[in-house]
Amino acid sequence: MTFASPVVLNAVSLKRLSIQGYEEVVEVRHDGAGLHAFIAIHDRTLGPAFGGCRMMPYQTTPAALSDALLLSAAMTRKSALADLPFGGGKCVVIGEPARQKSDALLLRLAEAIDRLGGRYLTADDVGTSVRDMEVMRRVTPHARGLPDAAGEPCPAAAYGTFLSLLAAARLRFGVTDLSGVTVAVQGLGSLGFRLCRYLRDAGAQLLVSDIRPEAVEMARAAFDAVSVPPDRILSAAADILSPNALGGVLTSRSIADVKAPLIVGGANNQLQEKRLAQALHERAVLFVPDYVANAGGVIDVALEGPGYSAERVLKACGRIADTTLLILARASRKGRPPLEVAEALVRERLVQGAARQDRSTIGEEHAAWH
Repeated sequence: MTFASPVVLNAVSLKRLSIQGYEEVVEVRHDGAGLHAFIAIHDRTLGPAFGGCRMMPYQTTPAALSDALLLSAAMTRKSALADLPFGGGKCVVIGEPARQKSDALLLRLAEAIDRLGGRYLTADDVGTSVRDMEVMRRVTPHARGLPDAAGEPCPAAAYGTFLSLLAAARLRFGVTDLSGVTVAVQGLGSLGFRLCRYLRDAGAQLLVSDIRPEAVEMARAAFDAVSVPPDRILSAAADILSPNALGGVLTSRSIADVKAPLIVGGANNQLQEKRLAQALHERAVLFVPDYVANAGGVIDVALEGPGYSAERVLKACGRIADTTLLILARASRKGRPPLEVAEALVRERLVQGAARQDRSTIGEEHAAWH
């Protein structure tokens, strides 16, 4: 990793980092606004890099940078498998959202994103909201994410995860719905809570866990769910495990205790290491890659513009179920972990995309989505 001299743009400091395997990585600072962030652009073969803006109180600067790198690479895979005209990117902001996020910080971050000239598009993520994107759009058109009529983000991420889970359950258990199926849901944030509603409506019995007792109580009341302590949810006796909190929860230690024969969730980077996909495969645990299941958010962004509606977005999420079945069927035929098959399919589509189009056609493909 090499460091270039910082370039001061409208009092925002951008320092470009050279990191192998990434097209562009910048460290963003503005001391007056309390801004310290990283923007990682992984690959733009298929179009401008897209990835949400995450704000968290990272313990160290290297931890924040590592998260930006891992998440941006996952976004490349997610967009490729969803057949979207986007590459992979991510922004992470170091800080506690409840205490440190401000309009001043968001506007300075928007300045930095705008200076990237459209190479990176952002949206809401953990620690940010569609309201924050509205603030950032005062400065840059490259902040995406539209609220629904109630001011909430479109439920596409939760709905897409549900469709992927339902498709995988049909293949794994031979069921047509989730009646009598027990799903252990880890994480009851916006995605996890909405996912619970879809699961319950499909007949599933829910085990739920979250570090916030109030969220657990809401889920118990709304879905007749059974609460499970956070340190036991991954090993709960369930048919399906659905991780929907932060990444890295599936470790060599935790997967040894997993009892569910199927894992499908909306959290990013659920596996602490890629090699663990093989370990799950050897234990006959079917793991649907997270970037397959949780592609609803990027589909939502792809459809922004004239004619946008939540109904249209949710209908488009049907492709997530199709991709899930394609990958699981190939994995079954080859006797390989689904993650390995998904990675190969990503490489295929990136090669095809590079051969099929040059940069001048990307805007035309994006317009075709609207």
